[in-house]
Amino acid sequence: MYDIIIVGAGTAGLSAAIYTVRAGKSVLVLEASAYGGQIINTPDIENYPGIAHISGFDFATGLYNQAKDLGAEIKFEKVVGIETDGSEKVIKTSQREYRAKAVILATGARNRSLGLPDEKELVGKGISYCATCDGMFYRNRVVAVSGGGNTAIEDAQFLSNYCAKVYVVHRRDKFRADQKEVERLKAKDNVEFILNSNITKLISDDMGLTAIEVTDKNSNDVKNIEVSGLFVAIGQAPDNSSFENLVKLDEKGYIEAGEDLKTGTDGIYTAGDCRTKSVRQLTTAASDGAVAALAACGYIDSL
Repeated sequence: MYDIIIVGAGTAGLSAAIYTVRAGKSVLVLEASAYGGQIINTPDIENYPGIAHISGFDFATGLYNQAKDLGAEIKFEKVVGIETDGSEKVIKTSQREYRAKAVILATGARNRSLGLPDEKELVGKGISYCATCDGMFYRNRVVAVSGGGNTAIEDAQFLSNYCAKVYVVHRRDKFRADQKEVERLKAKDNVEFILNSNITKLISDDMGLTAIEVTDKNSNDVKNIEVSGLFVAIGQAPDNSSFENLVKLDEKGYIEAGEDLKTGTDGIYTAGDCRTKSVRQLTTAASDGAVAALAACGYIDSL
């Protein structure tokens, strides 16, 4: 029996753990895979107040160690469902059941795929969703990045340092990424932008990806670009289906909650990229974690 169980060990979840432990509550963090969430793949963080430069891995590891050192218990088990039993919450994982007075859902979001035939089969054979994880495998080779947000631009920046050529394919004529970062990427001699275009086919042989088919949205012109690797960075999708019996989800699957981070169920809160919000940044994830933690502590104190 715990005071609070936090589902997810990303920035929001670990920040919530720090605040709940410091409030004197017993806390268990349950994480399906690895701590850190998406930020762990970012090579250089420059937009977190008070920290000029830090890698995503170092940032996440610092949060993880801080939460553990303060007394949070962290277990790597996938949560498959949550039920209510009176004022208690029953959290079911793939291995066992736990009970808590309050729950914070901080499950983050997963990478979106292009939805093309053979995409899943080519993961690890030319298709990747993590440039910092797999980019070094493509040293001195030609690659492409699909996307127009900060992640896509960061991926292209990273890859341009090692790859012979980097194509950036984006379906619009403008980027959602920070303009400063876009301009920095445009200055690279080995980076080429292909705008107003979609990747419509993956071309491969027995060894893996060999080329991508790109279709211009305006002219419908189709061309094949030979690449050894394609890094997909077209956004994220939440994974909240296991909790739809307890919380309301919007049409995209995000947990509906306002800035107080309360869901429609007493004692259940949410934080981070898994909830409805207009800004999804590292700072807002940490802020969500703190707000949800203090709200959950207040709920328990009122019981």
